[in-house]
Parts: sequence; structure tokens; C-alpha cells
Amino acid sequence: MNQEFLYIIILIALGYILKKLNILQEKDGETISKLIFKITLPALVIVTFDSVKIDTSLILLPVIVLVYGIVNAIVGPLVFKNEDRELKGAFLMLASGFNVGLFAFPLVYAIWGMGGLSYFSMFDVGTSLIVFGIAYILGSYFSEEGLKLNPLEILKRLASSIPLMAYLISSILNLAHIKLPDAVIDVASLISGANIPLSLLLLGIYLNFNFDKQFIRPMLKFLAYRYSLGLIFGLTLYFVLPFNEMFRYTVLIGLLLPAAASALTFAVEFNYSDTAKRLVATISNITILVSIVILYVFANFVL
Repeated sequence: MNQEFLYIIILIALGYILKKLNILQEKDGETISKLIFKITLPALVIVTFDSVKIDTSLILLPVIVLVYGIVNAIVGPLVFKNEDRELKGAFLMLASGFNVGLFAFPLVYAIWGMGGLSYFSMFDVGTSLIVFGIAYILGSYFSEEGLKLNPLEILKRLASSIPLMAYLISSILNLAHIKLPDAVIDVASLISGANIPLSLLLLGIYLNFNFDKQFIRPMLKFLAYRYSLGLIFGLTLYFVLPFNEMFRYTVLIGLLLPAAASALTFAVEFNYSDTAKRLVATISNITILVSIVILYVFANFVL
């Protein structure tokens, strides 16, 4: 297990080094990100759901994530009530979603293989609904321009999310016991092989260790809130839910994953200040490092 984690760290470090050497730049990350979310990740989803049997209990995973998102939408504004309006919006967007496709999949595959991916894929369905629903609404509401809620726009975003559509269609096909042609699976398998290395390189490209000292206090407050809420919620469900161990591991670990990368995209869309955008980017990077440590400890000392 340590060897798999070493390979993961090496690939992330390689992406960071390539950026520092100007061989790759952050703008290149946008192209890589599009390749992942529009091609390699959907291909991985297709292969995963074709090769495993989905227990009907997995349908509960997106529901759990949605409930967590609602709880966060209620508790978060109370925790950050004394922060500036824009800062509050940034924190709530960061706290609402999880980085599953880019961050979790490589690590989950290293620990549990394809079987583990099926669980985290269902978890990511709920994450997608939170990101394009709850996080989007909260970010818009706390922007300087105020809420511009357009239900049709939110539905359009959900429908245009290729990974989400891949999750939903593949889940339906699996539950209906409908198999895709072997040629489709073979091509998807070939493409999906690029998902893990591309995802890890992308994480390295976007890593940034520079941040303003003024961010220290709000960052510590946010990290304490995000991980304590996730840990309390996750541990409670781990001991209460009557499902298998993999299901409960998915809930516990999933709620401790890094912040969704979409928070920065939304901050730009809602015209957040440069200070708020830098804070969002910095916290996203820190949550990646924290979650790597959590998964390493879990893989080596819990399993």
C-alpha cells in the first residue's frame, strides 16, 4: 500500500515540478481538466459500472451526500456569521462539495480496486447535485451582487455535466442488467487508463503553497469546521448504518475529501474579489494535502 501511495505522490509532485520548470502552466491545466471530465472520467465510469454489480443500497449514497449538503447550508451560515459576506460565500461553496473524480478515484483504486470505485462513483452523484445545486445557490446568494437564482440554469448545468450523466446512465443500465457492446467497453477501458495519471498530474499543476498571512485565521476556522462536521457526520453514520463495511467506509472517507474544484469557477462567475478567489484556491490546495494524509493513515493503520 505504501508503494501505491508513493507512486501517487510522485505523479502529483511531477505535475508541480513541470509547472515550476514552465514545461506546463496552470492554463494547460484547463485543457487537461476538460479531457478528464469530458472523456477519461466518463470512460472510467462506464467501465466501472459495467464490471461490478451495484447493490440497491448504493442508491442511498447520493441521498446521504445531499442531506449533508443541506445540513451544511443550515449550519455553515451560523458558523461564519461574523465573516464578510463574500468570505462567507467562499467558505460555504468550499464546504459544500467534494473533489471525488480528480482526487479520490486514484487513491480509492489503489486501496480497493474497481469495486471501491463503484461506491465512490455513487457518492460522486450526490456530490455533483450538491455542487451544481446547493453550492451554486450559496455562492450566488453571498456574492456582492446578491442571489440570481435561475432554476432552469441549475438544471441546465446538471444536464450538461458529462460525468453526472455518465453516472446516471451507467447506473440505470447496471440496475437494469443491460450490458453495453464489448467494443464499447474495450474502447472505454483504453481511454479510462489515462484518467488516474492525468488526474494526479493536474493536482500537481494546480498546487500552490503561496498564501497571504491574513488568510491564516479564516483558513484555520474553515478547516476546523469542514473536517469536524465531516468527521462527526461520517462517524455517526459509520456506526449507525446497517450496511457493509465498504459502504460505511465510503461515507466516512467521502465526507473528508478535499473541497470541490468548482468553487473557484463559481467565485469567478459571481465576480468575487481577487482576495476571495485567492483564498478559495489556497484552501482547495490545503484540503488536498490534508485529505492525502487522512487517506494514507486510513489505508495503513485502519484497513
